[in-house]
Amino acid sequence: MNAIVKSPFAWLLKREYWESRRGFLWAQVSAAGVILVITILGIIAGEVFRARMEGDTSVHMGGVNLNAMLQNAVSHNTAQLVGALDMTLLSFGFIASVVLFFVVFFYLLGSLYDDRRDRSILFWRSLPISDTGTVLSKVVAAVIIAPLIATVVVLAGYLCMQIVVSVWFLAHGVNPFGLLWGHWQPLSVWLHLLVMVPVNAIWALPTVGWLLLWSAAARSKPFLWAVVIPIVAGVLNLWIGLLGLPHIDAQFFWGDLVGRALLSVVPASWVAPSELATHGINFVQGDQLAAISYSAMGRAFALPQMWIGAIVGVALIAAAIWFRRWRDEA
Repeated sequence: MNAIVKSPFAWLLKREYWESRRGFLWAQVSAAGVILVITILGIIAGEVFRARMEGDTSVHMGGVNLNAMLQNAVSHNTAQLVGALDMTLLSFGFIASVVLFFVVFFYLLGSLYDDRRDRSILFWRSLPISDTGTVLSKVVAAVIIAPLIATVVVLAGYLCMQIVVSVWFLAHGVNPFGLLWGHWQPLSVWLHLLVMVPVNAIWALPTVGWLLLWSAAARSKPFLWAVVIPIVAGVLNLWIGLLGLPHIDAQFFWGDLVGRALLSVVPASWVAPSELATHGINFVQGDQLAAISYSAMGRAFALPQMWIGAIVGVALIAAAIWFRRWRDEA
C-alpha cells in the first residue's frame, strides 16, 4: 500500500488535485454553502412572514416545502418527512452535478493545453514521467477524483442542512434527533450517488477523450475547436439534408455524436428518456430515485452506447497521448 501511495502515478494525481482544487473542491463547497445560506434566509423569512401574517406561509427551498416539513415533524408524519429529506439530499446532488459538469469540462479542455502555453511541459518532461501517465492522471482526476470530492461535499452539505433544520425544529419545541437523524433512507440515496461514480466514469469517456484530444492538439483556443467543429458539422449536415442529399439522421447526429462528444460528462446522462418510459419512471410523479437505482445502473451497463462510447473514448485518449508526445508549443 505504501508503494502505491508513493508511486509516480499517485504523485501525478496529487498534482492534479493541488493544481485544480479550486474547481474540484472549493467550487463544490461554495455551491453547497450558497444552498445553506439561502435555506437559512428562507427559514428566517418564513418565520417573519408567519409572525406578521399570523398564519401559515409556504417557503420552498430546493423543491422542499420547509413549512410542510415542520408540520410533518410536528405530526410525526415519518413517510412525508423522509421524502423531504431525500429531496434535500438530491437537491445538493443536483447542484453538485451542475458544478461538476462545468468544472470537469473546462479542466479537461485546459489540462494539456495550459502546460504547453506556459511552457511548464518542459519541466514535467525533465522528470521520469511518461506522457501516458500524465494524460491518464488527468482522466482519473476528471472521472474519479472530482466526482468523489463532489459526492463527499454533497454528504457534508446535507449534514450541515440537518443541523440547521434541527435548530429550527428545536426552536418550535420538536425533538429532531429521532425525526431527522434516525432514518437510513437519505444515506441510502447518498450511497446511490457514490455507486454511480464508476457508471458515470465509463459513460463520460467519449467527452473526456474528445476534450483531451483538442487540449493536446490545438495550437490555440481549444474550446473553439472542441465545440465549434461539431456544431458546424451539424449545421452542414442539416443543410445537406435540406438539399435532399444523403445525410446523417439529425437525432442520431446531435444525440449520439455531438451529445456524446460534449455532454457525456454530465452526471447520470446515461439515464435515457426511452429507458424512463420503458420502466414507467416519471420525474413529475417523484420517481427521481428510481432513475438512479442500482437496477437502472445495471441496465446502463447493458446499453450498446455505453461500450461503443467507451471504445471511442479510449481511442481519443490514445490520440491525445500521441499529440502530447509530439506537440510542444501552443
